Amino acid sequence: MSRQVFFYDAPDRFVAGTVGLPGRRSFYLQATASGRTTSVALEKTQVAALAERIDELLDEVVRRSGGNAPVPAVSPAELADAAPLETPVEEEFRVGTMALAWDGEDERMIVEAQALVELDADSDEDLADAEERLLQDDENGPPMLRVRLTGTMARAFAKRALEVVNAGRPPCPLCSLPLDPEGHVCPRQNGYRRDA
Repeated sequence: MSRQVFFYDAPDRFVAGTVGLPGRRSFYLQATASGRTTSVALEKTQVAALAERIDELLDEVVRRSGGNAPVPAVSPAELADAAPLETPVEEEFRVGTMALAWDGEDERMIVEAQALVELDADSDEDLADAEERLLQDDENGPPMLRVRLTGTMARAFAKRALEVVNAGRPPCPLCSLPLDPEGHVCPRQNGYRRDA
């Protein structure tokens, strides 16, 4: 079966968002263009890492261009997107690996999210061979979401993604673990329940 690639070149919207209550949220990347929407599920840590890496890559692009790249230093206020994800949220796949690149010719950020793949192998050598084949097999590989963004859209994506990640449960002031609405057993309090 040939690889399914969900490709968005300068989408109308590309955001990270959640479904569910804090503590039980599911995280998604969602791209929308010309009436079609693609949603892929991923972990909170993946969203945070993606946002941080996008900001770092954009900062490097600005530095290397001497400030001449069409990349703003911060996300423009007019591009702030606080709207929820498009519904219904239908998960195409769960993200396993992600990649970022900057296309200097077109001055675009390329974000790729590839489906999680379970590899069956009897030994470490078999596993290494399976991973190598997976990376080389473009035609029959796992599903992938590929999005090309302007520098401005990429900054706006990163800002919203970090806001989404930080909008969860507040941290305990003693141990920094998330506080549950039902209460919190804090390791720094020797297991005594700390009521919020």
